[in-house]
Amino acid sequence: MSDEILVSTRKGLFSVVRNGGRWDIDGVAFLGDNVSLTLTDARSGFRYAALDHGHFGVKLHRSTGDGWQEIAAPAYPQKPEGLDEKDMWGRPIPWSTQRIWALATGGADEPGALWCGTLPGGLFRSSDHGESWTIVRALWEHPKRTQWMGGGADWPGIHSIIVDPTNSRRVWVAVSTGGIWFTEDAGESWSQRGEGMRAEHVPPELTHDPIAQDIHRLAQCPAAPERMWVQHHNGVFVSSDAGRTFREIAVTPSAFGFAVVVHPSDPDTAWFIPGIKDEKRIPCEGRLVVTRTRDGGESFDALTNGLPQTHAYDLVYRHALAIDATGDRLTFGSTTGGLWISEDQGDHWQCVTHTLPPIYAVQFI
Repeated sequence: MSDEILVSTRKGLFSVVRNGGRWDIDGVAFLGDNVSLTLTDARSGFRYAALDHGHFGVKLHRSTGDGWQEIAAPAYPQKPEGLDEKDMWGRPIPWSTQRIWALATGGADEPGALWCGTLPGGLFRSSDHGESWTIVRALWEHPKRTQWMGGGADWPGIHSIIVDPTNSRRVWVAVSTGGIWFTEDAGESWSQRGEGMRAEHVPPELTHDPIAQDIHRLAQCPAAPERMWVQHHNGVFVSSDAGRTFREIAVTPSAFGFAVVVHPSDPDTAWFIPGIKDEKRIPCEGRLVVTRTRDGGESFDALTNGLPQTHAYDLVYRHALAIDATGDRLTFGSTTGGLWISEDQGDHWQCVTHTLPPIYAVQFI
């Protein structure tokens, strides 16, 4: 089991460790800085931390256990002269890294390979542990990329990257709003997936268009790569054919949310954290709830033991729910600085703290 959690927050990267049955904050790096995401690479032992310094830009750091050092951050190619790309509000889309929104390791056959998704929609690949990055031009130059609309972050962005554990040339990425994209040749070519999903926020003729889907998070079962789960802007969807087609799942108290994780060995078991969508991004009825299905979405349990059930206004972002390799321990953090951990698949929760800065991401290591 994993006994340490990395917690990325608005004001630093916190380490939380289990000691004698208790979970406690053990240390902090980058105190005061905006840490948007971390990644631990089990193949090399490296840890990566993405920082957003606002006016001073996006930075990427790597640690080997002896401290952190800054390494190259993904950089966009020069924008062609005369090209005019605008977002849904008519504002120019920048050709520069605005946020690192996804980090993933390559396969065991590529020990130095990393993938990085960014705002405003660039996918990057490194073959040397992040020393250098190359934009995946086949996706960036795809003629349909200009149809990506963005979501809560305004610009389009790649927030989910999944590398097939059985074949590292097969990769899925999810875009907000732009649907699911798939390659089986390590990024040389791409196809759209996601038939069967629906979007409520677009014109009727685009409701079922895969490129119009506002996917909040895409997750896969490592033991059964064909099974994929989506937390969508207006629903929960599941696929049994590697994302080619999806079916919608009915969930109470709400099908809206940002986060989803799947049990590493049981593709029928998944967890979500629901809320009220659109103008009210808070838990339903002020009750913080985790929902869990154990039968592929046929039924759901509302897990509340140890979670606040009155005046709870904790929103959980897409990277702020995590599961360890055993499938028993889960953790999530909220925008109000609360961090919870379960050691029995969500049946019971313990609060580590209510007082961290807003939490962007959590990861077991």
